[in-house]
Amino acid sequence: MAPRSAPSARRQRIGVELRRLRERAGMTAAEASRALGTTQGQISNIEANRFGVNPERVRTLARIYGCTDTQLVDALADMAAERTRGWWEEYREILPQRLLDLAEMEHHAASLRVAQVINIPGLLQTPEHARALFREAVPELRPHEIEHRISHRIKRQAVLFREQPVPYTAIIHEAALRMQFGGREVVRTQLEHLLRIEEEPNVTVRVIAFDGTSFPTSGHGVDYAYGPVTDLDTAQLDTTHGVQVIDAGGQLAKYRLVLDRMEKVALKPSASRDLIHRLIQDA
Repeated sequence: MAPRSAPSARRQRIGVELRRLRERAGMTAAEASRALGTTQGQISNIEANRFGVNPERVRTLARIYGCTDTQLVDALADMAAERTRGWWEEYREILPQRLLDLAEMEHHAASLRVAQVINIPGLLQTPEHARALFREAVPELRPHEIEHRISHRIKRQAVLFREQPVPYTAIIHEAALRMQFGGREVVRTQLEHLLRIEEEPNVTVRVIAFDGTSFPTSGHGVDYAYGPVTDLDTAQLDTTHGVQVIDAGGQLAKYRLVLDRMEKVALKPSASRDLIHRLIQDA
């Protein structure tokens, strides 16, 4: 079995989940290796994703660990069977790994829910708006680096328009809609784009208005990808020091609750559209 180089976060997740299944079964890596008829190092390499694992091995390990959640096991086996390279691979030597992982996460998501307080969500941005944001990056990006990021961001948006588009809900604070990134014309075009894309049947935009409403947030953007089963959900937090990936059950439950509470206080879609229309008139 050949070592894998630079595995994606999605590939790493297989090993993480197999380790969790083993730990829930109360088995050590040594015990698991004896049951499988292999070495302890083999189990460690699988869990650390230093080596790939095939669907049959996933199912065998799940049986050894006594996992009866057939949906979870099927989903993990399907992940292990994936061999097709995604479009994001063309950026592997160009962009940071975290951006490739984000595109892969969105591509495989059963549905997506995001929340932003300061920025328009990436899947809803125009190229001009994205360019204005990237020009403010720290450390400063060179012109060709900015264009690579814009290209990648626009290609990510294909998940909203493909033959089976991903259901997408964006919770956006009014502050993000009022930010003047790129100037008035860029802002107006971006707001008009939000109204057009919100007409897609799979896209829902909810705005939290400046009306004194309180809600839980740290100010960081949250991208929540629902998996085929809850155990395989993933969240990404867009922080100043970089992207943080969340896949632990307790933390995921916390962010689902945060998003639920933010969505609860947000305007209904029709009222959100009315607010965006007013902001366009004022732009």
